[in-house]
Amino acid sequence: MSTSEELAGSLSPATRKEERKVLAGTLVGTTIEWYDFFIFAQAAGLVLANLYFAPLGHTGAQLASWASLGISFLFRPLGAIVAGHLGDRLGRKMMLVFTLIMMGVATALIGVLPTYAAIGVWAPILLVLLRIVQGFSAGGEWGGAALMSVEHAPINKRGFFGAYPQIGVPTGMILATFVMYLATTLLSEQDFLAWGWRIPFLLSIVLIAVGYMIRRSVDESPVFKEMQERKKESAAPLGLLFRKNTKEVVLTALIFIGNNAAGYLVIAFFASYATKVLGMERGPVLLASTLAAFGWLIFTLFGGMISDKLGRIRTFQIGYAIIILWALPMFMLIDTANIVWFTVAIFVLTIGLGLSYGPQSALYAEMFPANVRYSGVSIGYAVGAILGGAFAPLIAELLLSKFGSTTSIAVYVAVVGLISLIAVSMVKETKGNNLRVEEAHQEYLRTHPQTNP
Repeated sequence: MSTSEELAGSLSPATRKEERKVLAGTLVGTTIEWYDFFIFAQAAGLVLANLYFAPLGHTGAQLASWASLGISFLFRPLGAIVAGHLGDRLGRKMMLVFTLIMMGVATALIGVLPTYAAIGVWAPILLVLLRIVQGFSAGGEWGGAALMSVEHAPINKRGFFGAYPQIGVPTGMILATFVMYLATTLLSEQDFLAWGWRIPFLLSIVLIAVGYMIRRSVDESPVFKEMQERKKESAAPLGLLFRKNTKEVVLTALIFIGNNAAGYLVIAFFASYATKVLGMERGPVLLASTLAAFGWLIFTLFGGMISDKLGRIRTFQIGYAIIILWALPMFMLIDTANIVWFTVAIFVLTIGLGLSYGPQSALYAEMFPANVRYSGVSIGYAVGAILGGAFAPLIAELLLSKFGSTTSIAVYVAVVGLISLIAVSMVKETKGNNLRVEEAHQEYLRTHPQTNP
């Protein structure tokens, strides 16, 4: 896409067709990846404790189950480093296909993994190993999808285009939660615990086949093509990243932690807390979570769109202000154990989640030079996920156990939200920054004179 096409809004039919393919490829791919990732989160809250960690006792088993959810995040940076390095050297498209297949294989294998009762201690060990593979894959997935969408976008629609891989997260949650809802309501409790919980994991095989075909049809990022043509790719983009862009990596990590922590409470903790502690019925709670995911999807897309007008930073700030201010009222409503108020509580939270997630792809892409962009956005995102969502359900469980009140969890959500609000406020507005190799390189040298040779 030429600069004139960018400014004109990409009006040619061929460009529009390619744009649609890119948006479909990033959305479908991230949806499937996050379906795989979230189906584990749903299972961790509902069944995995008893099936794989039972010898630890009721509380210990649930804590271990949440830990197995969080441990994969520790391997996200490794996936981000490997995929980011190769993505900056070999291309965005290749890494997207690779991470999609890796995630799908790990998910399907969990669906056939014997339980502790069948093979003893090997069951939790193998479960954790497969979860690590999921984490490695997820670490490389997001950066590639984000850059494919943003680097194909017209300059005045980067926030909107970049929101498509972002809405893959709530879409994946909708799919995962709804499939789990069907499994829990159509099967008896005994059948669900015996074999029914495996069905959502095995469905991943079909979804991966669909995602593979779609992603293969998408062209390589035009910015990466330009890098190849100009031969400006670095021989060691990872080393170059940390020599010149450490500050940006740290900021991207901190910007993400508030959103990711609150998001993983929606994904995993709230449903478990509502059913196991408040005694609410599992089916309505899962439907409420599905409805909240629809809100997350809508507000994420809206967040990306308005960031093209208000700017990335202002949109983030509004989103985090909502999360911080809503944290305490949200838990007060949840603790009523009323399904209507439960739904309202988490749905309102998704407004803040969407506004602080929709612009993320565009913001991160605009913060890094082209030749280290994949590495930069992937590693920042992965580290932020560790500091934010990796152990958020576990932390919430520990806080609840220690203080016996959800007020402590509300304070936790507000504090991490405040950290992210401060971090994003330290970034100069990026909307309109050049992404093309030559223009971006010259602009970077002007704004970072200390890096000139």
